[in-house]
Amino acid sequence: MTDKKRRPAKKRPGSHHKSPYFLQPAKQGTVTVFRRPAGNRIDPKLCGTMNSRAMALALVKQLEKAESVVHDLFLEATDDGIEALEAVLEACRQSVARRGEHVAAPGGGASKGRRGRGRRRGGPPRGASDDQAPAAGAEDTSAA
Repeated sequence: MTDKKRRPAKKRPGSHHKSPYFLQPAKQGTVTVFRRPAGNRIDPKLCGTMNSRAMALALVKQLEKAESVVHDLFLEATDDGIEALEAVLEACRQSVARRGEHVAAPGGGASKGRRGRGRRRGGPPRGASDDQAPAAGAEDTSAA
């Protein structure tokens, strides 16, 4: 039996995915993340305030992942649902903050075995003279 090959469906111009989250600038350069109203809510839900726009976008990505698993997370109006939502929001904020601290930490991105530009393999570092004091913890071999 011969099967006809089908053309892929045409994409409509207005069918792109729009995130239910939006950002607003806050005091002292921070950025606040909100979720658009859904279900029986009339006001946007405050999801968190982050130190930078990049951290806020990371929070949005994390919240979208969480919401993809629990679809009605923001729709539940019971006390248990609200408590669960607050717990998820707090966990997402902490996760993004931990990853942000790890990335922002000096030397956090490079591994120890990796060398930077201009390093020499052996000998003292550039700019160091031979008559400098020995490093801390080194034994003094001179006779006193």
